[in-house]
This record gives sequence, structure tokens and C-alpha cells, in this order.
Amino acid sequence: MTASLLALAALVGFVLASVLSAGEAALLRVTRSGLADCLADAEHGPDPDPRRAARARSAQALVVEPTATVASFALVRVTAEVVAIAAATLLVQQVFPDPPGGNLVPELFVMLVALAAGLGVGVLFVRVSPRALGFRRPVQVLLALAPTLTVVSRGVARLTRLSVPRVPPPEEGRRDVAYRVGESEDLEEEDRELVRSAIELADTIVREVMVPRTDMITVAAGTPLSKVLRLLLRSGFSRVPVVGRSVDDVVGVAYLKDVVAAVHWPVDDGEGTGPQPAADIAREAVFVPESKPVDALLREMQSSASHIALVVDEYGGIAGLVTIEDLLEELVGELTDEHDTVPVQEPEELADGGYRVPARMPVDELGELFDLRLDDDDVDTTGGLLAKALGKVPLAGSAAEVSGLRLTAERVEGRRKQLATILVRRVSPSDGDNGGEPGSPDLVGQPPKHEKEEHA
Repeated sequence: MTASLLALAALVGFVLASVLSAGEAALLRVTRSGLADCLADAEHGPDPDPRRAARARSAQALVVEPTATVASFALVRVTAEVVAIAAATLLVQQVFPDPPGGNLVPELFVMLVALAAGLGVGVLFVRVSPRALGFRRPVQVLLALAPTLTVVSRGVARLTRLSVPRVPPPEEGRRDVAYRVGESEDLEEEDRELVRSAIELADTIVREVMVPRTDMITVAAGTPLSKVLRLLLRSGFSRVPVVGRSVDDVVGVAYLKDVVAAVHWPVDDGEGTGPQPAADIAREAVFVPESKPVDALLREMQSSASHIALVVDEYGGIAGLVTIEDLLEELVGELTDEHDTVPVQEPEELADGGYRVPARMPVDELGELFDLRLDDDDVDTTGGLLAKALGKVPLAGSAAEVSGLRLTAERVEGRRKQLATILVRRVSPSDGDNGGEPGSPDLVGQPPKHEKEEHA
């Protein structure tokens, strides 16, 4: 075999291994809800994209059985790595028939060079970089690699069926029947979608539907109830976790109706102890593991009349929270109320020279509106830029100054009260330094965990 063919085989093997390594990482990290949002945006967004929608459907098919799909990727990846290293070894043997200096045995020299090349290229360019990219941007990676990953997955599946007879478990047979019912033309599209969602509910775990730790809003245990009431009204939530030293130290859950009752009908114990703290009215919190199936948790919350639960990770730390509405949305789709409005998709110029922009607007596009170069490695959106400047989850009215611009959170929407629009204008010299959100230090978004000691 010529040197050019060996080089081509080595290159193709390493590239294929890199692609599958990134696909494995993305498949393990992506959530069904994230892919569903991507598909909805591609089909019904302001700029529909049929090709992107097709890729999103292919990615959804890959996550139906993630364990089996990842196993097929791993099989082909290992094979590609072996072929690439073997081709590289033969290439070294052809290019360097005699070792430089003549002090090494030719076979030993070839082995050492191939080992160094295999470790360097295989570890750095196949394992580390692609896997890191797959973990950071799972949805984008799956959409980009969906055609290749689909071919690999289907090819391995057909090969497996030909070589090893597969006996489906009883629950898979029932699921097959249910899917056929869901595809029946005798049912309306809404009914078929409901059947599919009900089936997939058993394969979805709590981690995929929870509000992550970084988006949680909590109240410190010593916060006076009058202040807790104001903060609950500003955030729009009716229940909020009460924490002690950190978010992992959950004291309980404060309910809006309990706070209102305690504020308007305070208990006078005659000791003059001052304002009643949040910890005094906090109800006992419910904790669930992040690996718990959604259908089991829904039945459990229904029977116990619980509407909110704290999600615990494998180390015992708080990974997020989940409400009964989160679980129902997996079944029936997004829930909205009479306060929700049509989201702003494009920036809107205001009379004072400022702009009303969507919270998800990219940072670089925001800079273009004001002829500024805005570049932040930590965040990608205008909402993320405001949250970083504040150091907490922004609520309506939160404001901060960034690179000569004043960002003010205007409106939150949806059941999770996520930031929808932001008012942005240039900072004038008369504004002074009055950014931030005075008077509300106890309602904060929690920073992510970085050390295992937090989980104790």
C-alpha cells in the first residue's frame, strides 16, 4: 500500500473517531426538551428552516435509546482508532525505513513513533477536544453531526440484528403497541402526540426537566417575611426554597399564602423578638434523586399533594428543583397563563435612542446596535450579560451597567418567569453609578457547584 493511501486511511480514521467522540458526549448531555425546542424553532420560528428541522428530528431519533446508540458509536470509534493507528504505524515504517542515527532497532523506532502519534493525536484531537465541545454545546453538535451519526447508528443496528438474534423485553413490546396506536390515522394529531408523550414519560428522568441550580431563586433563612413577600411578588413565584449557609443547606420551602398570612396576621409572643424570619414559616422540603423517572415522580407528587421538590445529585448536593407543572409540560406541552404575551423576536428602537431587545439576543448583535464591540467568553446572550453583571438571576426592574450600556430587565414571562425583554440605552454622564438592585440581596440565583466539598 502506498504512503498516500496509508496517510488517507489514518486521517479518515482519526476524523471519524473525533466525530463519534463528540457525538457520544453530546448524546449523553443533551435533553429531549432542548431538542424539542430546537425543532419548534426550526418549524414555527420567525425564520423556518426545513433542513434544520430534519436534522432535529434525526437527533431526536438518536436519543430514543441513548445507551444503545452510544454503545454503537463507541464500537465504530474504537475500530476507527485502531485502523488509524495501524495505518500510521505502516506509514512511519515506509517513510523511515532506517531510524535516524542508526542507534535504534527499526521495529522499536517505528513502535515508539506510532505510540507517540497515537497518544498525541488520539488523546488530544479525538478524546479531549471533541468531547469537551460535545459537553459544552450538545444540541449544536448533534444537529451538525446528525446525518453521520444516524448512518453509524443504523449500520451497527443492522449488523447486530444479523449477527445476534434480539429478544425484546416485555415492556418494549407494550411500548411498540402504544406507538402504533399513536401513529394511527383514526386519532387526531393532538391525541397521537399525547400518546407519544405519555410513552416517553417513562424514559425521561428528572434531571432533563428540572430547573437547574444556576436558575434557582432562593430566600435566605433569616430574611424578614415582609421582604420575602415583596420578593415573591417581584419574581412571580408562589413557592421558593429557604436556604441556610448555601443552596445545599435547604431549610424548607416558603409558600406565598403562608407568608401573606404571617405578614397580615403576625403572631405576638410578647417577647419583642423583631420581624419573623422566613425559616419560621418554611414547610418541610421534598427531596428526589435526579435519576428518578418522571412518571414515577408525577404519581408520587400527586399522591402526596406536593407541588415542588428539590433535586439531589449523586453527591448529595442540590442540582435543581422540579415542580408538578414541569412534569405536566412534558406530557401536554408548554403551559401559559393570561399574563404571557407574544415574545419579542427583533430589537425595537425606543424614542430615547435606546432599544427593547429579547433576552436571548446574542451579545455581539447587541454591540452592533450601539456600534460597540461586546465580547464575553462566559455568556452568549444579553440576558446572560445582565445576570453576570448582577451576580444573580435578574428580575423585572433589575439593572446594571456594562461597557457603557445600561441594561434593565423589563419583563419576565412563562411559568418559570424567565426574562423575556431588556431595555438597553447608552449611559449618560448624569446617570451616575446606581446600577444593580438595591434592597433585594436575599433573592438570588445560586452559583454552580465547582468543588465536591459543597456536597457534604
